[in-house]
Amino acid sequence: MTRFALTLEFDGTPFMGLQRQDHGLTVQQTVEDAAHAITGEDARMHAAGRTDSGVHALAMRAHIDIKKPFEAFRLMEALNAKMRPHPLAVIHCEETRDDWHARFSCLGRSYVYRIINRRAPLTIEANRAWQVSKPLDDAAMQEAAQLLVGRHDFTTFRSAHCQAADPVKTLDRLDVRREGDLLLIEAEARSFLHHQVRSMVGCLALVGMGSWDAKKMGQALAAKDRHELGLNAPPQGLYFVSASYPDE
Repeated sequence: MTRFALTLEFDGTPFMGLQRQDHGLTVQQTVEDAAHAITGEDARMHAAGRTDSGVHALAMRAHIDIKKPFEAFRLMEALNAKMRPHPLAVIHCEETRDDWHARFSCLGRSYVYRIINRRAPLTIEANRAWQVSKPLDDAAMQEAAQLLVGRHDFTTFRSAHCQAADPVKTLDRLDVRREGDLLLIEAEARSFLHHQVRSMVGCLALVGMGSWDAKKMGQALAAKDRHELGLNAPPQGLYFVSASYPDE
C-alpha cells in the first residue's frame, strides 16, 4: 500500500462540492471513480478542506492509498485521463509517508475571494467571481476586516449546518486589496468554520457599499448570533488557495 499526496485544481461550477454526496457529482467521487477505473480498488480520497457547490480550488491538497504499484507521475497521468472532461486535474502527485494526512496533518489553510466591482455583466469571469455593481470602498473594507483577525467566537459567521464542535477560531489574516475592478479578499487560518469566509466577505461588502461600518462589523462579531449576519457571499467567488504542512 502506497500513500500518494495529490494537489488538485478544479472549477467547482459543475460539482456539488468536494465531499461525496448522494444527490450529485462531487470532486471526491470523481477522483475515487477514476482511481477505481485504473486500479479496481475502492480507494478513498481525503482532502485538506471541504468546499461547497460552486467553490473552486487552485491547489487543494489530498491523499489516497493505492495497493497496485504505481509511479507517482503515471498515477497522475492516469487519473487525469480518466477524469476528463470534468474540470478537475491532479497538478502534482508524489509518494508520501503512511502517517501523512491531508486533513489532520495540515497546519494552515488559505482562501481568496474575488469580487468584480463593475456594472457591466461578467463574461469571461462568469461563475468565477461575485459581481457587485455598486462602488465598493476597499479602504473601509480593509479597516473592518482587521476587527475579525485574531481569536474569536465566530458563531455569527458560521453556517447553521456547521458541524464544528467549537465556534472559536483564530483568524491569522484577512486582507482586502484592489486591482482595478477586481477586489481580492485573502483569508488565512489553521481551520475555518462552514461558510465562515463567505459570511465575512458578505459583511465586508456591506461595509464597502456603505450599508455597514466597522462598528457594525464589531457588533455582529460580538453578538455571536447567526441572525446578526448581514450577507453571505455567493460561492462562485471563493477559491481554496493552499494548505501548509510540517517540513514544507
